[in-house]
Amino acid sequence: MLLNRSADRPLLADVLPNCVAAMRGNVPESGDFGLPAVRGCIVVMVDGLGAHLLRTRAGHARTLSRAWQSGDELVSFPSTTVAGITSLTTGTLAGAHGLVSYSVWDRDFECIRNQISGWDASGMHPATWQLAPTVFERESIDSAVVSVAAYRESGLTNASLRGAEYVCGESMLERSRLAAQYAREHDRPLVYCYHAELDQAGHQYGWASSAWTARLEELDAAIAELVARAPADIGILVVADHGMIDTLATTQVDIPDEALTGIVSVAGEPRLRHLYLDDALTPDDEAAVNARIAAADRIRAALDGRALVVTRDDAIAWGWYGADPHWAAVERIGDVLVAATADEAYYTADMPESMRQMVGQHGSVTEAEITVPCIRLGAFATE
Repeated sequence: MLLNRSADRPLLADVLPNCVAAMRGNVPESGDFGLPAVRGCIVVMVDGLGAHLLRTRAGHARTLSRAWQSGDELVSFPSTTVAGITSLTTGTLAGAHGLVSYSVWDRDFECIRNQISGWDASGMHPATWQLAPTVFERESIDSAVVSVAAYRESGLTNASLRGAEYVCGESMLERSRLAAQYAREHDRPLVYCYHAELDQAGHQYGWASSAWTARLEELDAAIAELVARAPADIGILVVADHGMIDTLATTQVDIPDEALTGIVSVAGEPRLRHLYLDDALTPDDEAAVNARIAAADRIRAALDGRALVVTRDDAIAWGWYGADPHWAAVERIGDVLVAATADEAYYTADMPESMRQMVGQHGSVTEAEITVPCIRLGAFATE
């Protein structure tokens, strides 16, 4: 699990700094991937392509599987899209960029903020809510995002992909062609190419479904097209933001009401819940720490030890959100975290049926969710 992560295990956040270093012919400051010098890079972000899933369905993705070298894996936590994308594009962990979960409790406005679709200018403005500059903003290189038109003006795009030219492509195959074309037409290109189709199929049908496998086959064909069209001096990396666990209605668990005493909000993911205490009940820091410990003990007992239940203090001390997280990011982390370790998803009794429909889930600390492939192609391919 994440709390046992080796210090030398590479992170998703290391990818773009390594790419920029390869474009300069330098060794990166941290997380050295050993990439050769290249004129430019294309990084393909495949939403939901966990390492475990690709290994299990390797026969349906021959281009990816043949190129994937043993041990080329990354850690991505929190194992959710908003955090993974932002860690990739800023080169920082969630404690630095602040997108710590799918949804968080905004203590100032006393409301839940959805970091996929809940962006607005009244308290969650993309330019300020996401706390770190992107690699596209920091580096003087030709940068492009290749994704669907529907995401072009989204809050998450403006928060986490700012600084890059946006290029619209509606299918995975079209996006591959556009990414290769951009790399041909620019002197020092850094291209981020995003595919959401696998994650969407997994949420709706589960990753073990034929629909998910069909999207994987389409992805593999698109990657083959990208390799065929990209210039020879362009390095290509295929990565992901998280893996996935299939959950069923029978494995949905409601946190008992009696365990939620003093909790004013429950946010996060079904597999990693963030629970927030009423600040009015904790007048000083010592009282707040004690209240978090008591709440975690109560919830842990109510769940019969099935989940990993930790306080915010423990999660930060264990480095889940990186070293020395920004105070604004800390405020967004739940006082108590409920992390699924089995194939379960956690809810409260008052959560509507509409929130319980997804089959494929992610967000927690298991290897199946936090471990993603790093596949080297093009000028980065290894023999």
